Amino acid sequence: MPVQFTDRWGGHREGLSYEDCVCWHLLLGADAGVRSAVGDVQRRLSRFRGMHMTPIRWLHATVLQVGPAAEITDSDAKNMLTTVAAALADAPAVAASLGRVLYGAEGIALELSPAAALSPVLDAAREATLKATGMTGSVDHIESAWKPHMTVCYSTVEQPAAPVIAELGKAIPACEITIDRLSLVIQNGPEQLWDWQVIGSAPLGVSAHPRAAPDVGRLRSRVRPARPGPHRGPDQPHPAAGDRARRR
Repeated sequence: MPVQFTDRWGGHREGLSYEDCVCWHLLLGADAGVRSAVGDVQRRLSRFRGMHMTPIRWLHATVLQVGPAAEITDSDAKNMLTTVAAALADAPAVAASLGRVLYGAEGIALELSPAAALSPVLDAAREATLKATGMTGSVDHIESAWKPHMTVCYSTVEQPAAPVIAELGKAIPACEITIDRLSLVIQNGPEQLWDWQVIGSAPLGVSAHPRAAPDVGRLRSRVRPARPGPHRGPDQPHPAAGDRARRR
């Protein structure tokens, strides 16, 4: 656990930046139980200074950061959603739980478990991202490995962590949730503005529910149009994959 909270946006950054990027997220803000649990946590945290709360609407667990929004075309987004929908077609919805409190120097999150049950979702996101864009994507680690989590607030000042930890403790009462959809989201501008738009989403277990189809129709205008050039077959590499790999 941290001894001191830091300013997430103060110049020193421990993890990934999510400014102007495209991500795969599990969007959790529509669940009434999650809203209630997080509302209670955020009320308890509101007495501490410098706590930037995640908007209830955009409560989420990040699965994978795809890459900069400027490098993702309309065609890339559609192809990613189609590929991930196929990969998750036979994956059942996941019964998950929020409870354990995760403390980091830049913020506070709730662990989403069991991680093993959510691994197929991460695998599908990685496969779809690589196939459509040539990029492997990035995972923000907590502790030593991918640990699905939902951040409830970010620190914007330096302050001792002990009083906050004493307030929340190690866990909140378990909040059960069903994970049944993976969403592709564009995050415009600085993180703290929360200028998000859902590009599309794919349900888990679509083969068991034929009427549930991947949503690929709502593309943000700020996602770049497809690049001109010759037609690519499904097995041909993305034309910008080499350039992207060199930029990384």
